[in-house]
Parts: sequence; C-alpha cells; structure tokens
Amino acid sequence: MYLDLCGRSVPLHDLGSSSFAELLSAYAPQLLPGGSWRGLPGGNGPNGAIGDLPHATTIVAAACDGGVVLASDRRATAGSLISKRDVEKVFPCDEFSAVGIAGVLALGLEFVKLFQVEAEHYEKMEGRSLSFVGKANRLAAMIRGNLGLAMQGLVLVPLFAGYDTDSGAGRIFSYDPAGGPSEEHRFYSVGSGSVFAMGALKKLYSDNMPANEAVLCCLQALYDAADDDSATGGPDLARSIFPVVTTVTGDGFKRLPEAEVSEVAQRVVAGRMSSPDGPIAVLRD
Repeated sequence: MYLDLCGRSVPLHDLGSSSFAELLSAYAPQLLPGGSWRGLPGGNGPNGAIGDLPHATTIVAAACDGGVVLASDRRATAGSLISKRDVEKVFPCDEFSAVGIAGVLALGLEFVKLFQVEAEHYEKMEGRSLSFVGKANRLAAMIRGNLGLAMQGLVLVPLFAGYDTDSGAGRIFSYDPAGGPSEEHRFYSVGSGSVFAMGALKKLYSDNMPANEAVLCCLQALYDAADDDSATGGPDLARSIFPVVTTVTGDGFKRLPEAEVSEVAQRVVAGRMSSPDGPIAVLRD
C-alpha cells in the first residue's frame, strides 16, 4: 500500500516514524508550515513585509478543579492596524488537549493543522495516544523546526494546555521561539498583552477553583490585557464579538457556547463601569 504525497507514492512500510512532521520533512518539506516562505527577506519595520503580516495576540490559561481553561481575545493586528476583529486562536489538538496561538497568524494556523494530524498519525501508527508530555514535546520539536523563520521575524509562540489522563489534572506548557518547552503551574499567558494578563491572574487566581470561576478569572485577565495593550481586543458589545473560551477536563475538550461567554463577558464589562481597574484581590495573612 502507498501514501500519496503531492503526487509522490510513498510505500507505507517505509514510513517508519510515528511522526507525521518527520514524514513530511523527508518526502514533502514544502508542505511543512512556512514551507513556501523559506528565504523570505527579513525586516520588522512598521512598513516591512513581516511587520504587515497579521499577528494573533493574547492567550491565557488557568488550571481549575478537574482540568484547565484556555481562552483568547479575538483581535489580529498588522503593524498598528487592526486586521481582523473575530480571529479564532484556540483549537483542540485531540480529545484532551488544546493549543492557543500568538505570533504570525497564518503560520500559527498551519502549525495547528499539522499538530492535529501529528497526534492522529501517532495514534494510528502506535495504536495508542501520545502521553500529555509526549504531545508537549512533539509540539516543541515542530516549533524548533521553525527556528530559521523565527530569526527572520516569523515568530510563533503557542500555549499548550489540557487534561493529563495519567495524573488526572490540568497542565500547561509554554514555549520560547526556539521551541524550548516549560511547564507552567497554576496559570500562564502569552502574547503582546500577556504581562497585563499575568498581573490580573496573579491577583485573582486561587488553587483548585471551579471551572466557572476560572473562566471568569481568565476573562478578567483578558479585559486587563485589552485595557493596556492596543493589540489585544476586549469584548465588543456592539458587534457581539467575545473571547474564545474552552475547557479541557476528564470529559474532553469543550468550547463554551457563545451565549455563555457573552453572559460572563457582559458581567465583566458591567463591573468595570463602577470599578474600571477591576476587582480587588482579598489580602490574606
């Protein structure tokens, strides 16, 4: 039996590796994320080719009782302009994991699709799913393969989160542009508004909080990010555009319905009318 890759027949017995990314590297490297961008001239100026590419911005994650919440704003920017107001930045990888993307939007979307196939390909080849740490390491290897483009300014910074079926808890991994993975504990944020989101998370987060409280915590953090970072979009009540909010628990990946997110987001906005800087954390001894 043969697998067809861009008109090239590859014998299945020659596949060897359970990594679909390695398979593409060997037989069709042009299909890898950014394959058509190799050799793109550098330049990060406000009017340069790279500076004008749409960028996804802020992603937040928070562990909760029984899993993890992963959420994002919806804005994409190109230089100083808003290029899109309703971007999707959080995606399921498989039943028990998800990834949020910050950085060059087009490149991030390609990586997500490849990583989804990577997880499915491994399961078909090995007859079992990758462990949570295994998935985190596979994503790290894929990002590392993008190092050449990252050094030209085409940077991708994902946030990987999910439910570890072995430990029965939510886990979060961040990455540097060279693919170095770091496990984060309790909560984390990436993207242009992450420094402001992290401040809000530090103030509002508590261990083992229920999923609905973690959702509220993440939306407060995204609001703070949008309040101080022009590249991060806040809840857009006029256009009914609200953050993407997902949970990953023992029941699997779930994207919260738009109506549910809208209700929580409008509560956050209403609270900011009387307290523009957001809720005050309770001081503890």
